[in-house]
Amino acid sequence: MTTMMVVQQPQPVMVSTDSNQWSSGICDCCDDVPQCCFAFWCFPCFACKTAKDYGECLCLPLLDGFGAIPPITLALRASMRHRYGITGTICNDCVYSFFCGPCSWCQMSREMKARLQPIMLINARAK
Repeated sequence: MTTMMVVQQPQPVMVSTDSNQWSSGICDCCDDVPQCCFAFWCFPCFACKTAKDYGECLCLPLLDGFGAIPPITLALRASMRHRYGITGTICNDCVYSFFCGPCSWCQMSREMKARLQPIMLINARAK
């Protein structure tokens, strides 16, 4: 009978989301393909669901049609930056909201998923 000695114990792995940056880029839609497809095929529904998940009124994104810069996209993006401590400027938020609206909503959705994902500790046990 051979006995194996464990020289190094596996260490728990912890994933932290305490970052001052977005967890994904504005064009990283392929990081979450189902969300990207949902946004592509029914963007108003996707924006409303994302706003509701953030804790805002379900129909709030429907007001984005009024104004040169989408006010709800801009406000929600700035609020999310503030809530999660993400660095950035209102100027960048304006640019992303105006030129990359759907991508901005996808990024916000991915960010909420990343920030609200429970931290998982993984610990392997020897038999």
